[in-house]
Amino acid sequence: MLELLVPSWMPHAERQQWAEKMSRRLERRMERSRPSDQRLMERARTLNDRHFAGRLRWTSIGYAEMAHTWGSCTFTVGAIRIAKRAAALPDWVLDYLLVHELAHLEHSEHAAAFHELESRYPLAERAKGYLMALDAAALESS
Repeated sequence: MLELLVPSWMPHAERQQWAEKMSRRLERRMERSRPSDQRLMERARTLNDRHFAGRLRWTSIGYAEMAHTWGSCTFTVGAIRIAKRAAALPDWVLDYLLVHELAHLEHSEHAAAFHELESRYPLAERAKGYLMALDAAALESS
């Protein structure tokens, strides 16, 4: 049930419009926050095509319980894992995490060649800052 507080002067029709708009927004947010390995796979395919010319291959990709990291890539077998808590992040941040892990399929270490691949994602620096802020807030609250 959605409870929407609006000014008393707002006309009923406008109240109804706001209720519908906010309901749709909340539904999209809830859907996005549900971890879906299929959603990750589709996003990874799109990002692979867009930023890596479709050349990368992985054996599996999915969400996993991770308390201290946002993602991992087992370079030797091509297994990519993204923290379940990342499912609720904005799409552009989730895409950065995927690009980061996809880049590990070519470069296991964080050297210059790795960073060149990672920086192909146009919002990489912004997403790194977003994640750093989340990590800092988590440290302060613990």
